[in-house]
Order: sequence, then C-alpha cells, then structure tokens
Amino acid sequence: MPSHKLWHGLNLQFLLLIFVAIALGGGGVAYGLLNLAVQLAAIGVLALNRAAVVEFWQNSPVFLRILMACTLALPALHLVPLPPAIWADLPGRELAVDARAAVGPLGWHPLSLDSGRTLVALVGLVAPLTLIVIGLRADARALAAAGWAIVTLGLANFALGIPQLLGPQGAWLIYPENPMSGVLFGIFANRNSTGLFLVICLTLLVHLPALGRLTHSRLFRTVVAIVLLLAIVLTQSRSAMALAILPLASIGLRHRSYLWPFLTGNKARLVVLGGALAVALAALFAFGSQSRLDDSLNRFSQGNEARAYIWDDATFSVQKYWPVGAGMGTFDEVFQVDESLENLPGKTAGRAHNDYLEIAIEAGLAGILLMSAWLVLIGWKIARNEGRLPPWSSWSGSVIIAAIACQSAIDYPLRSQAMLAVAAYALVVVFHQHKIAGKAAA
Repeated sequence: MPSHKLWHGLNLQFLLLIFVAIALGGGGVAYGLLNLAVQLAAIGVLALNRAAVVEFWQNSPVFLRILMACTLALPALHLVPLPPAIWADLPGRELAVDARAAVGPLGWHPLSLDSGRTLVALVGLVAPLTLIVIGLRADARALAAAGWAIVTLGLANFALGIPQLLGPQGAWLIYPENPMSGVLFGIFANRNSTGLFLVICLTLLVHLPALGRLTHSRLFRTVVAIVLLLAIVLTQSRSAMALAILPLASIGLRHRSYLWPFLTGNKARLVVLGGALAVALAALFAFGSQSRLDDSLNRFSQGNEARAYIWDDATFSVQKYWPVGAGMGTFDEVFQVDESLENLPGKTAGRAHNDYLEIAIEAGLAGILLMSAWLVLIGWKIARNEGRLPPWSSWSGSVIIAAIACQSAIDYPLRSQAMLAVAAYALVVVFHQHKIAGKAAA
C-alpha cells in the first residue's frame, strides 16, 4: 500500500483514536471528563464510518458479532426497570428493599443497584467497540503503524516517568491521588497498568514488521527493548515484571529455528551471551540496597495480605448476589457493605483486585459465561490462525491478550479506557484478515 494512503480516511482515524484513548484514558472511572473526551472521539469516528459499522454487523465473523452484541446487552439489560415483585426478590436486595420501603412505595427499579455506575460501564464500551469495528476494515499496514504508535507511547511513558522518579513524591503525576515515591506511573493512575502497558509495548516491539529503515534496525529494537525493560522494573509492579517473560519467550519461540543453531553451533556465541548476562547482573546489583531497581526486586518478598482479605470478602459478595449480580460497575458501592470490619484498611478497596471476582459480583453467571466465551473464541481464533496470518499478528495478539488475562487475576487492567483500547487493538490483529498485508507484514 502506498505510504500516503496510510495517513488518510479510516486508517488515520483508527490511529488517532488509539492515540487519544491511551493518552487520555489511563485514569479510570475517577476521571470522567477525560473518559468522556475519548468516548466523544469514538462517537465521532463511528459517525464518519457508517459503512464500516454496517459491514461489521453484516459480514464479520458470526461469533464475534454475537459476543459483541452480548457484551453491549449485558449492562444495558441491567438498566431496564423491573417491577417490585421481581427486583425485590433478586439475591442481595434486602438492604435496598428496606431503604426504599422506608421512603415510600417500592416502585420499579433496574437490576443494577447503582444505575449511574452501570451507565458509565455501558458508555465505556463505545471506544473499544469503535476500534474493533473500524479496525477490521483498516489496512494491515495501518495495524502495524498503530502498533508502532503504541510503542512510541510506551517510550513517552518512560520519558514522563523520569521526572516522576527524580522529583519529590507526587511530582509530575497526571493522576495524583495515589502518589508513591520512586515509582514510574507515566500516563496511568495505576502502576500495574503502567507496567502491563509497557509489557505490551515490548511485545509489539519484538514482533511488529518494519515500517521504515529505523524500525528495521536490530540495534534500534534492542536499545528500545532495554529501555522498556528498565521502565517495567521501575514501575515496581511485580505482575508486570513477571509478565515481561512472555514477550521475551515469544520471540524465542517464534524464531526457534534460527536460535537453536545459534545456541548450539557456536561456543563463542554462548560465551558472549553468558558474559553479557553476567555483566547485566553485576550492573543490577551494583546499584546497592537503596536503589530503585533493588526496591522493585524486593517487592517480590512482600506479601499480598491486603488482596487476600479483599478476595475473602469478595467471595462472600459473589455468593450474596449470585447468580444475577449487583449490576455492572457497582462493585465499589456494594462491596463496602460486605467488607469485614477486621479487614478494613485505611481506605476503601475500590476494586476487587481480581477482575474475574469483580465480574462475578457485578454480572453473576451471565458475566462469567460471557467472559469465558470471549476467552474460548479468542483461543480458537488464535489456534485457527496458525500459518494463515502474518506471524507478527498471531504472536503479538496472543501475547497481549494472555498478558491482560493473567494480570486480571490480581488486578483490574480493563477498567480504563486506555487498556480497553489496547485490548481492542489486540482483538483486531487477531481477527483481521490481513488481505493487504504484503511484504511488510511477512
């Protein structure tokens, strides 16, 4: 595809929406105006691409359409008013019934115990839906360009993180409600999300096809990879440091036929590799016990008592609202009722720090089935794509989705517009047909 076509029409809109979503959407639900800016941009892109919307609902894979429709329908159904004879008998509604009866007749109310939060959850799906709809019609080269844009934003995270690390606590933070000294946040409010985003950037860096002379250079990719790895460590996110193994392992598996002779056929190269590893380890420990790198590594020896307490109480909440749930987006409101007094920390939990538990509380059996269906469909598509799509697409999409799924067990990565956009990008590269992939995506 001629390079000038990459920067026009739907391709350009796809690139810009990803950039806007990641740049503005890293603060989560607490930053409604920034999220609104992302959603308005998505609505504008949808309005400009009516043909892409129609084609998606007519011609995209049937199971993808079904799951997209179910994903939109779930929070929407939670907002439908129900007669008191139905909603008052739903599991976990005793306190709501007593409170509403104290001020008058029960009346009609939705399944959700906080319809405002559920509406926010529904509107939050607009941006990822838009990216999937228009991304499936974008050129394959535009997908690669969007991947390089994400890598560039990863480097911007590191650049912004330097004054955050070197300045006083809370300096240069875009979202200052959770300041931590010596921690790299970048453009996110949650260091785990920062670390996961950098892992995703590393994944794209090692798999994306070259778009120009600079991105074709192995030296360039090696230097950027080192910078991203350093940035991951400086987030002090244990999950991100562990997940960084995935892109490194994936590049080895993808090129195993080339690496095996390299490792077995030349002892001199083994010596060089071993020496490089020894130098890297020596440099790491040379920072001393008070270094930020050492602080990051020491976090692996710290326990997860607070999360364990939250998970215990969250399990009780799951049982309380099972099988219908409390309503999408309502965790923070309902969990404060169920949290044990002996487990109360200095502030509210805010999240379950396990998105699978949180979905079970909010959406019950329907949420678990929908989430499982997504994972099964993605896994099936990745397996079916073997040998059919360009290697960069299969590898990067599968590793990104695996990293998000893994961190969701101990955190809540998909509760921000930024990470929803990245997840949507991963879905696009997995489901895209790459009919115009050409030589660049080989």
